[in-house]
Amino acid sequence: MTVRTRFAPSPTGFLHIGGLRTALFCWLYARRHAGHMVLRIEDTDLERSTPEAIQQILDGLEWAGLDHDEGPFFQTKRFDRYRDVIAELIETGHAYRCYCSKEELEQLRAQQTARGEKPRYDGRWRERTDSLPGVAPVVRFKNPLSGEVVVDDVVHGRVVFQNSELDDLIIARSDGTPTYNFCVVVDDMDMEITHVIRGDDHLNNTPRQLNMLLALGKKPPVYAHLPMILGPDGAKLSKRHGAVSVLQYRDEGFLPEAVLNYLVRLGWSHGDQEYFSIEEMVRLFDIADVNKSASAFDVGKLAWLNQQHMMRAPASRLVPVLRWHLEHEGIQATSDDQLEQIVVSQRERAKTLLEMAVNSRFFFIAPTSYDEKAVRKHVTADVWAWVGEVSKELSQLADWSAPAIHALISGFAAAKGASLGKLAQPIRLAVCGGTVSPPIDATLAILGKDEALARLAKALAAWSA
Repeated sequence: MTVRTRFAPSPTGFLHIGGLRTALFCWLYARRHAGHMVLRIEDTDLERSTPEAIQQILDGLEWAGLDHDEGPFFQTKRFDRYRDVIAELIETGHAYRCYCSKEELEQLRAQQTARGEKPRYDGRWRERTDSLPGVAPVVRFKNPLSGEVVVDDVVHGRVVFQNSELDDLIIARSDGTPTYNFCVVVDDMDMEITHVIRGDDHLNNTPRQLNMLLALGKKPPVYAHLPMILGPDGAKLSKRHGAVSVLQYRDEGFLPEAVLNYLVRLGWSHGDQEYFSIEEMVRLFDIADVNKSASAFDVGKLAWLNQQHMMRAPASRLVPVLRWHLEHEGIQATSDDQLEQIVVSQRERAKTLLEMAVNSRFFFIAPTSYDEKAVRKHVTADVWAWVGEVSKELSQLADWSAPAIHALISGFAAAKGASLGKLAQPIRLAVCGGTVSPPIDATLAILGKDEALARLAKALAAWSA
């Protein structure tokens, strides 16, 4: 059997972190078993589905690197197929037309509520064969009246539903459009889905879907319903917790592999291991190891994990991402080599690529002012003279590399009987405008000889006034 999973988002909003985790688990399970992942856009909610939401879903999956093997399929393109299956169910006695009016159903619901009963359709058209002229009927699935539906869920275990608790589901509206639960059944059947991996908010839909599949003579897929993701306060994940568009995490400087690493640990574990490469996730992930307890989303933990990925990744991996963030800061960087040096010098100092980009602006934009408090503290008359002297020595340096720069500055400081920091801080102020940067030798090396010397000369002139 070839494993076939499906990720089936509804394009009524952006792809959020919960949806991305579902996509990840579907993708990992398919990849581990050399199977296929199908992408299906469940856009039957015509009023709320938008092209913008569809594009956001596709862009989010592409950014995350979760490629699909088939699709995207759109339910709105399959209405003819759904109508054929509905006709088949009616013909075989598994579905029927119901001519109840909206007012009649509301009256039924009110009567049931008054009696303290659970509001539900009572099957009054279940065995009727007549019709009401001029009334457009809905089509209902004829759910079994007795017995039970057993869902052997991979995550939740054996879950039993009584058929007596399930009323006859509408599978086609009065305008002929099919309903969500029915479309899902036909799609999973036609696309030969072997494993349905989705959020546990869909668990209550499963018995109806199982009954429809059995009525169509099909073997149901394996179901795995994933636990919810909660906010750190235990409440349902909301925008204030991080339930924002996946692309916002891109914009905030998170690496996709770090986001996926974090998400795979929400509900799944492999011992105490926290850091996983994509290759490790594919090799180790098993849906059977997912637990059913809800997980709490922690942006701080995600940021820590993102820095771990930044630290371990080849610098060349981070260069295009840093370039992208710099461009969004209005900075055009031309040299890959310079960006790679910035990555190496800055990644211990930043938890995201956006933070790295912001912290690295001074490499591309010379300071127009200097931290006045720091200047008063670090630039005495003697130090000003030393900076002038060391600038002249730096101008004679043939090997403009961090080791050579370090040897020159530290040797100069030692000759003056001063600490390296006493000279490094005013030089840092001169080239950066402030007192925070990578080590001064790396900072000067990355700036380049001409730029570094020009900035030193400009600062010396400003401080002499």
